[in-house]
Amino acid sequence: MKVLVVGGGGREHALVWKLQQSPQVEQVFCAPGNPGMKGVVPVPVDGLGELADFAEREGIALTMVGPEAPLCAGLVDVFRARGLRIVGPDKRAAQLEGSKAFAKDFMRRHGLPTAASGVFTACEPALDYLRQQGAPIVVKADGLAAGKGVIVAMTLEEAEAAVRDCFSGRFGEAGARVLIEECLFGEEASILALTDGRTIVPLASSQDHKRLGDGDTGPNTGGMGAYSPAPVVTDALWATIRREVLDRFLAGCQADGLDFRGVIYAGIMVTDTGPKVLEFNVRFGDPETQAVLMRLDSDLAEALAATADGRLGDVQLAWSEDPAVCVVMASGGYPEHYEKGLPITGIEAAEATGAVVFHAGTKLAAGKLVNNGGRVLGVTARGTDLRAALDRAYRAVNCISWPGAYYRRDIAHRALARG
Repeated sequence: MKVLVVGGGGREHALVWKLQQSPQVEQVFCAPGNPGMKGVVPVPVDGLGELADFAEREGIALTMVGPEAPLCAGLVDVFRARGLRIVGPDKRAAQLEGSKAFAKDFMRRHGLPTAASGVFTACEPALDYLRQQGAPIVVKADGLAAGKGVIVAMTLEEAEAAVRDCFSGRFGEAGARVLIEECLFGEEASILALTDGRTIVPLASSQDHKRLGDGDTGPNTGGMGAYSPAPVVTDALWATIRREVLDRFLAGCQADGLDFRGVIYAGIMVTDTGPKVLEFNVRFGDPETQAVLMRLDSDLAEALAATADGRLGDVQLAWSEDPAVCVVMASGGYPEHYEKGLPITGIEAAEATGAVVFHAGTKLAAGKLVNNGGRVLGVTARGTDLRAALDRAYRAVNCISWPGAYYRRDIAHRALARG
């Protein structure tokens, strides 16, 4: 069958890479894709009708949506209206990521463990709430803000500034409504699962590194690296997450009549009182996907087709015992201002070490590969143990260079500290 992947980042490159390994897959297209992939289609992710036209014209048997924006815009609705098979939630269900207030209300009504919070549509009531609660506290723009609309404020002054930023338009329409919630402490884990609306099948656990700098310092980013599995997710914790988060999520979707046939990502904080949901994403995470798919021994195309068709109960996923690590190489100055168009060298040498280099923010300029975004490459490797996977990934990273390239040197530090 022919498969279409929508998106153009590292997550989508990893999906294309894994789908190409399926004996069921004849050809994989990616729109708009990136220079690391074959089968690139010059259709933007917000061209909903154009994407559906392409799928009809090419006889695409299965479409997988990578980023959240087209899901929230209703791409799944457009495809299903034309009888096209696609993996992802419809526009209404995608609000679980598109609106943090919608997601919080869903969690509250269906008994999922999460932080206490308040939702505000005006600045002054939000500031009053902050002063009542004190700091540390978390301020979130309600809508999609490309991973930059969450501020963990350690002081009241920081929190007030974050609220004012939201309502002054820093995050556009995403900040027109603001969620303020208690600051949870513990260790984070990323839990992804496939669901066809009847069955929910967890994927391997992972842990992301949101902060820019070593030791989890600096501003939040879209993710500076990930590894799988996350040892904080013990067998006992998995059982709790399955019962209190995943099963309740599925029951909530059924009770609310949400058409969710896709990937749910639950960002979990493992607190002293148990796991609590920080957020929902309605798609694969980035860079978690790179590490998780590196460990998947099953046919991804078959699993995704079963998700779209409502027969996920027939699927058993097999996982390698070997850990995997993804180290993100970013442009100097990310997540704020950074220079684009800088030549990248060393990718072939990096992949000769046994790593896989997933492109995230690259493009070709005059036939040469250059950086074209904040997060540029996801250097990913598997090993017989975590240290071996890390050594292979960093050996590959050291082969690659461009002016100002930046990466964290302590990916998986929490896992290593456990011994």
